[in-house]
Amino acid sequence: MTGTTPGITRRALPGLALPLALPLAGPAAAQAPAQAPAQSPAPTAAPASLTLLLDWFVNPDHAPIVVAQEAGFFGRAGLAVRTIAPADPNDPPRMVAARQADLGVYYQKNLHLAVDQGLPLVRVGTLVATPLSTLSVLRDGPIRSLADLRGKRIGFSTAGFEEVAVGTILGTVGLGVRDVQLVNVNFGLSSALMSGQVEAILGGFRNFELHQLEIEGRPGRAFYPEQHGMPIYDELIYVAHRDRARDPALRRFMDALEGATTFLINNPDESWKMFIAGPRKELDNELNRRAFRDTLNRFALAPAALDANRYQRFARFLHDKAMIGAVPPVERYAVELPAA
Repeated sequence: MTGTTPGITRRALPGLALPLALPLAGPAAAQAPAQAPAQSPAPTAAPASLTLLLDWFVNPDHAPIVVAQEAGFFGRAGLAVRTIAPADPNDPPRMVAARQADLGVYYQKNLHLAVDQGLPLVRVGTLVATPLSTLSVLRDGPIRSLADLRGKRIGFSTAGFEEVAVGTILGTVGLGVRDVQLVNVNFGLSSALMSGQVEAILGGFRNFELHQLEIEGRPGRAFYPEQHGMPIYDELIYVAHRDRARDPALRRFMDALEGATTFLINNPDESWKMFIAGPRKELDNELNRRAFRDTLNRFALAPAALDANRYQRFARFLHDKAMIGAVPPVERYAVELPAA
């Protein structure tokens, strides 16, 4: 175990990379859709200010946050939310732990490692409730099954979790990490696969990289980790400092996201227009349109709800793989916020 905060870096795909601290509020904010469900009037007191750090540049994984801002869900909940895209994807957990931000978008897999290293973080909500990561190959390439990966090269972007993931997935067909060559391709997963630098890539998101490969005319085939030995987990979560676990403003934030997510599911076309409004117009391309649609059924419909068993199951998995030193009580690192 290293002394640095673990993190899974998302790649800045074409059309996804935007400037730091990109504001989510745009022209659509002044035109809240008529279909948006009515909520109680905004409190007369000044809105509670919250700073939210994303895991990476704004992309369709963040659609509920954008809709909550654009359609006024945050405002009606008495919140003024400032959303920031970090320069370093490892910043959110560090800054939240240091009380320099109120909330951060993070990865459940990495939360366990961060807590094991002593960061005072707690999961307070879920953004994407299913795994997104894959082990992917080219559909027209030499790999037809996991067993075909013996002696082949697997590209990855960020060190720290790749050996456990590859070992677990390949273990379902009697192979192990020593049967393959792991190659750090930095952030060029798709290009490394298409160029033949590697025969497979680990960590490509099923709602992004697979679409990117198809758009480039080199469609891929995905092996899903949760179907090959990995416990199911929440891909993206919201974390706060452990001392904020009963903060009513955070509960209002989650309730606003619940309304925004339901609106998003019910009104995908109108929500897409919000998503590409104003400063996010650069996101209006084929890759993001496909990713937006493909992610709709993966958002947590009840963001505040906690499946404690899911978290303890993954903690036991990491402990069995010697990735964490102990399995702590779930309430130490994952909570369901009390009603506001």
